[in-house]
Amino acid sequence: MLIVALPSGPLAANCYVLAPAADGDCVIVDPGQEAAGQVDKVLSEYGLTPGAVLLTHGHFDHVWSAAEVADGRGVPVHLHAADRGLLTEPAAGVSPGFAVQLSALLGPGPFSEPEHLAEVSDGDVLALAGLEFTVEHTPGHTPGSVVYHLPARGDQPPVLLAGDLVFAGSIGRTDFPGGDPDAMGASLASAVLGRGDDTQILPGHGPATTVGRERATNPYLRGLSS
Repeated sequence: MLIVALPSGPLAANCYVLAPAADGDCVIVDPGQEAAGQVDKVLSEYGLTPGAVLLTHGHFDHVWSAAEVADGRGVPVHLHAADRGLLTEPAAGVSPGFAVQLSALLGPGPFSEPEHLAEVSDGDVLALAGLEFTVEHTPGHTPGSVVYHLPARGDQPPVLLAGDLVFAGSIGRTDFPGGDPDAMGASLASAVLGRGDDTQILPGHGPATTVGRERATNPYLRGLSS
């Protein structure tokens, strides 16, 4: 399987392009600020055609380029309903002080949803670009956070597109509006600790890791039951 990670924007949010192989269909995950140009280069380099955009949650650094990437190609954007409002009101997802800076950075709006928005729910199985993504609702960082799980394929271990649920050595913050520490703990227990150690974690920021590595070393996972 082809997986290309594209850190983008001031917060270096990870956008991912996934495909069974080059020269075919692909899926784009979390195209945030300044991601569109990088995505275009990857699509051209590998001969890929997007079939869909998947969003792990609604924060601006993960969704900002979703409409730009999807609308011109006529493909749907998938997002949980609980985070839908953040597409048009990005400042609602951050602290008041951060909201002032964000408004200066992004401009006054109004901001629009992608033309083709598809809401996802817990347990959905999305067959896209020759890949099968299972959706797990993982609130805590935001009310509508989800992870997308891909089963093992040949020599490729299972993959967890984790958004801002878990990082290498850390977890997503819960102090922004809509954050919930208790829900975060439950989501980490089920979506991370409930999976096999060989599962590859592709987080929303920073390097890739594995469930086994985080189970053994991540201090924020200690005391949680799978």
